[in-house]
Amino acid sequence: MSRLANRIAVVIGGSGGIGAAITQRFAAEGAQVYATGREAVDGVAPAASDNKEGSVHGIRADAGSLTDLERVFARVRSEEGRIDVLVVNAGMSGYATLGGISEDHFDRIFGLNVRALAFAVQGAIDLMQPGGSIVLIGSIADVIGTKGYGVYSASKAAVRSFARTWANELAPRGIRVNVVSPGPTDTSMFARASDELRNAVINLIPLGRLGRPDEVAAAALFLASDDSSFTTGAELCVDGGAAQV
Repeated sequence: MSRLANRIAVVIGGSGGIGAAITQRFAAEGAQVYATGREAVDGVAPAASDNKEGSVHGIRADAGSLTDLERVFARVRSEEGRIDVLVVNAGMSGYATLGGISEDHFDRIFGLNVRALAFAVQGAIDLMQPGGSIVLIGSIADVIGTKGYGVYSASKAAVRSFARTWANELAPRGIRVNVVSPGPTDTSMFARASDELRNAVINLIPLGRLGRPDEVAAAALFLASDDSSFTTGAELCVDGGAAQV
């Protein structure tokens, strides 16, 4: 339980759901984790508080604000001087068929899922050294044409494309870039869904159930750690086979 011992990790969007699971797992593996969220992120700290090596430092910040991102990285620079692992998890979805796409719908989704992600990575790379790892949280929506989710799916396809390009650009610096793409995952969003909807989604998954946030966190840990030292530009789908078979 020490695959991230002495590592400094930043999780953008680490306050709930998949992000909180990643924050907790990284801390349990020995990392000093700086986790951001638009609301207080103290709630993720107790799960890691008994660990004698890792810890969680919550930072209230809006991932879509460049000013907030600059403040996050300035704090990490001041307190730690480097970043070993960056995870960008902040994102949002929304329903709109082609005829119903508004400027606001498009701008909100691309603003957080694409623009904010790009500037988060840009803000972190000057603090990263050879051996560093960047993990972007995508979605299997990047390859699925789900009715009403065209903008969301396109934003996640952009994340996948960014990973390929940045893996190539950052390879000479010894920094790896990969994507974890979850399928349907049992987060608060699905907890609010009707039994009918949950069952309909589950029926599309070969393994016959929703994923768990800790399973996505395990994939992020693999890509963050030296276990994946020869892996870059890849997409690891954690979807129970939903987009694979």
